[in-house]
Amino acid sequence: MVKASGKRKQRIKWSKLYTFSCLNPRTTDNDAPNQQLLGQPGFSRVVFCNQPELHKIKPHKYPSNYVSTTKYNFMTFLPRALFEQFRRVANLYFLLGAALSIPKLAPFSPESMITPLVFVVGISMLKEAIEDWSRFLQDMDVNSRKVKVHSRNGYFVEKTWKELSVGDVVKVNKNEYFPSDLLLLSSSYEDGVCYVETMNLDGETNLKLKRSLEATLSLDDDVEYTKFQATIHCEDPNPNLYSFVGNLEFNNGTYPLSPTQILLRDSKLRNTEYVYGVVIFSGPDAKAVRNSTRSPSKRSRVERRLDYLIYVLFLLLVMMSVVTSIGSALVLKSEADMWWYLRLQENADSPFKPSKPVTSFFLQFVRSLILYGYLIPISLYVSIEVVKVLQAMLINKDMRMYDGLSGKAVEARTSNINEELGQVEMILSDKTGTLTCNQMEFRKCSIEGISYGGEINEVDLAASRRMNVDVERYRISIDGSDSTGQSIEMFEYSVAEADAKQAVLGCDHAIENSDIEHRRIPASGKEPTIKGFNFRDDRLMDKMWIHGSNAHDMIMFFRVMALCHTGIPVEDGNSKRLKYEAESPEEITFLIAAQEFGFKFCQRTQSVMFLQELEPSSGIEVKREYKLLNLLEFNSARKRMSVIVSNEAGEIFLFCKGADNIIFDRLADNGRIYQQATTAHLSNYAEDGLRTMLFAYKKIEVVEYESWNTLFTKAKATVGTEREELLEHASEMIEKDLFLLGAVAVEDKLQKGVPQCIDKLAQAGLKLWLLTGDKRETAMNIGFACSLLRHDMKQFHLVLSKEAESSHQLKAVEEDILSQIRNSYQEIVKGNKKDVPSALTVDGKAMEVALRSEISNQFLQLAVMCDSVICCRVSPKQKALIARLVKEYTGKTTLAIGDGANDVGMIQEADIGVGISGMEGMQAVMASDFSLPQFYFLERLLIVHGHWCYKRISKMILYFIYKNVAFGLTLFYNEIYSNFSGDDLYDDWYMVLFNVLLTSLPVIALGVLEQDVSADVCLQFPALYQQGQRNICFSWKRIFGWILNATLSSVAIFTVTIYILSPAALRQDGKVADLAHIGTIMYTCVIWIVNCQIALIVTHFTWITHVLIWGSILCWYIFLVLYGMLLPEHSQGGFHILIEAIGTAPMYWIVTFLVVVVTLLPYFIFSIIQRSFYPMDDQVIQEIKYGRTDVSNKPMWLREQQNSRKRTQIGFSARVDAKIRHLKERLHRTKK
Repeated sequence: MVKASGKRKQRIKWSKLYTFSCLNPRTTDNDAPNQQLLGQPGFSRVVFCNQPELHKIKPHKYPSNYVSTTKYNFMTFLPRALFEQFRRVANLYFLLGAALSIPKLAPFSPESMITPLVFVVGISMLKEAIEDWSRFLQDMDVNSRKVKVHSRNGYFVEKTWKELSVGDVVKVNKNEYFPSDLLLLSSSYEDGVCYVETMNLDGETNLKLKRSLEATLSLDDDVEYTKFQATIHCEDPNPNLYSFVGNLEFNNGTYPLSPTQILLRDSKLRNTEYVYGVVIFSGPDAKAVRNSTRSPSKRSRVERRLDYLIYVLFLLLVMMSVVTSIGSALVLKSEADMWWYLRLQENADSPFKPSKPVTSFFLQFVRSLILYGYLIPISLYVSIEVVKVLQAMLINKDMRMYDGLSGKAVEARTSNINEELGQVEMILSDKTGTLTCNQMEFRKCSIEGISYGGEINEVDLAASRRMNVDVERYRISIDGSDSTGQSIEMFEYSVAEADAKQAVLGCDHAIENSDIEHRRIPASGKEPTIKGFNFRDDRLMDKMWIHGSNAHDMIMFFRVMALCHTGIPVEDGNSKRLKYEAESPEEITFLIAAQEFGFKFCQRTQSVMFLQELEPSSGIEVKREYKLLNLLEFNSARKRMSVIVSNEAGEIFLFCKGADNIIFDRLADNGRIYQQATTAHLSNYAEDGLRTMLFAYKKIEVVEYESWNTLFTKAKATVGTEREELLEHASEMIEKDLFLLGAVAVEDKLQKGVPQCIDKLAQAGLKLWLLTGDKRETAMNIGFACSLLRHDMKQFHLVLSKEAESSHQLKAVEEDILSQIRNSYQEIVKGNKKDVPSALTVDGKAMEVALRSEISNQFLQLAVMCDSVICCRVSPKQKALIARLVKEYTGKTTLAIGDGANDVGMIQEADIGVGISGMEGMQAVMASDFSLPQFYFLERLLIVHGHWCYKRISKMILYFIYKNVAFGLTLFYNEIYSNFSGDDLYDDWYMVLFNVLLTSLPVIALGVLEQDVSADVCLQFPALYQQGQRNICFSWKRIFGWILNATLSSVAIFTVTIYILSPAALRQDGKVADLAHIGTIMYTCVIWIVNCQIALIVTHFTWITHVLIWGSILCWYIFLVLYGMLLPEHSQGGFHILIEAIGTAPMYWIVTFLVVVVTLLPYFIFSIIQRSFYPMDDQVIQEIKYGRTDVSNKPMWLREQQNSRKRTQIGFSARVDAKIRHLKERLHRTKK
């Protein structure tokens, strides 16, 4: 292959080889109306090529090429971040309290109210700023990429992407991304053709062919752009990836433009040394960027429920304040005359005005709202923020989610929705680059009705193990076929059981020798030594195929593989093997396989292809040349590709490859010899998730070819709308009466661990939808490979009928889709009664109709009932719309995962967005909430960390509410007990330190370190994950249960303390406890109880947990000592209160002990009853692990794992179960 540089161009003119319209841009009658729209609204853009300075001033000033994915910028950070903070109702409440403290309506000073609010909001805003800064840095990485730009003097200089402007001429080299939407001017090929990989945009792995206008082909060197100037009139920026309307004014001519000349941002140049292009749409105007959305602000379901909980607590607070105000007014009215010595009328600041009961009521109400504010803890949000950041750090540091190959680890890019990971019910996944590796491997083939490369698949292996069968291979032909392997059903039995099983089956056929079978089928799981070739079968390898009985058909099979393609050989300096570049990865795989079988495609010119073939008679390689007469390329409508070649002897052959239904329809009567066997093999290959393709050929007589070629050449030269029809008719004439040679099966290689991950997620109760831009056949192959589909599933296909599509009437199209939806729904309802699994596949055009508001609910109702959903040919906008509709319709937590720019909208729209930090771009990662180097890490992220985070945050919030309600209610009881006197039960410093120091750290330890079960147990019992889906740990039942527990605790604390200390002396000298003593003693009881309570709910103790719980209690006593050492004007009633007053009194310690026991005893008894008679799943496992029953009784432990599995219809385990049922049914039928 000749590299292009300057005037040295690559010599192959692809436009002369290709037949159909992709390389023949033209203006049709249908395009004329679009061209007339230019200059009107929506089609008003003007681009001055090679004159970017004209686009820096109005009226043609366009955005720069800078792209941002951040939530904030310098101007919007403060208002938007404040808005986000005050969406939390608790912050609004404390803002109100701070405002009321300024006119001295609150019982606390303004400083004590404003400072905590500023601190809390400031910490949260700082966290938001840090996370957005990381997004900004990743944006800088993309915007700082380099590209060569024409500098107006004939030279191209490197500039960053963000420096590009509309009108700039750029030069993009092979394997580089396009920095913006470009108009293709010329390429390294003489006819201006280039290959483009659009996987980042639409998920398709096949390369797209683009071709420049013939008018710009002369712009093939750097110096040609010194005087280049042109004007483009085109459509305004829009998100449509597949359309473009415009024209180019150049050299006094006007040339219509089409999508064939447009190179989109984030697509990649492949198999072409370089291209020249001019920037049309830059930055936010680019189509790929238009398909994305701004980073949304996401809040978890737990946090949203917390808002409602705050409303409940606020309602409780208002009720308490009303009771206090009414009680105060009544007492003041009835007993104020007896309190003359208090001089209430003379105290202007007092809220008690006997002469003004209404004013007193209002002032007391405001005072009570602030006093009882501990029911709504302001520090709760700060603690949650701190805990979530620490949780994110632990996720990032989990070495089990580190990928050694790429050197990347899981990254929590935001910590706002950690707990949401534990409540996911729907997963929307991209295919290419997410489930697959973007690599094809040649796995199996069927030649002359014999299957080769028959490696046992993992489903059969697992089924045989489940049936207590060894892995030694034995094949028993159930249907009486011969040993050639035609239509064979494979069963596998152990050596010891083989004869017995054969007798049971009633078969007289001999079992093949295990040594032979072992030689034919290697052990599974070995890594291929040749990239793209994972095939092992000694009957074909190492030239062994030449000893076959019918070498002619095998030779023709390999010739189809080596000649029917658009590939180009590339020298590999480190190996004798050639590398290849081609339009599709399948073609590269076929060329590599042909090379391994002895048919090396070694050279291509404009009209000749050279093969280095293995000669069967001599066993040596011979170089032969084949003249390429015609190439009928593959497209989605034809579903086949053919080449017509003549060999050195002048014989003319047509070699064809294509989809099975297309090839079968074009076989000659005598060309169907192997059809039955090949059909059976195709079914087996498809069940393994392999892509299949048939090979066929025919020999053409010279006279027949010349006659056909005349007609074909005439059709190819036709200009107009009838050209396609004439070409298709001509191809139908020659592509018939074919002879079937066999089939090939290639694997779109899945990423490591994908089937196992999907299986585990399915057992955890998650549903997975596959959304891809690929065609339906490809998507379904991957569905089988990753166990989303099974052959025993009832499959429904939602696709526009030809009649409805040709009618061009929206109503007819909608009625067609609606009819299909209703019919499918009725069948599913019937099937569910019989427990029949179902799957739904939806085509892109049908999806566009189904997502319309009129019928979207019916479509979603159908889709949600299916066990598996695969959406094909979907655009980025459709992916985002599906994510939004699924989220809104089901009300379930939705996770979207992808790796390309086409997945950004879906990732941002879902409740949780996950980006794969693979080999392609970083757009998905930059828009995501979490990034993974491999899909299978999603299993641990959700089932382990998601489960932990959900339970940690839930426990943490419930405990926080418990301790604050219990503490706040003691203040309310004291108001009632003291006849609403307004005296503060606790010292101001006690109030401040309660949430800041004395109870805050154990809560953080609970939120960060708590584990109900270990990570290994989470993975062994994935059904535990359903606790989060059902929201068991943060249900209203549990919330009110903890509020009731807090109420009972507060009653016990207050009543026991008061009624022990009130009638008796505190000290031995007869001194009774005053208000400061009672407040301190009661506060001590509160500190002990709330810290002991957290010790009761913790299930995973670490030394950190112990230190923080018991250290918090110790800190209280240390504080009392230090506080008592201050001067009385500072410590007030706390002066030497522990050392001299209560610490020396035995009653103090007795009361503390009694109150703690009495308060915690009800919860302790409740826990025993609940764990003994109504245990939750995790509690059962805890008891098993604590008693080490999992070690002493291993079968019971395994049985518990099996019983805990959620019965699913998708996943590897479901396929194994279905396989076992199938085998047992076959055995049962055979015995009869």
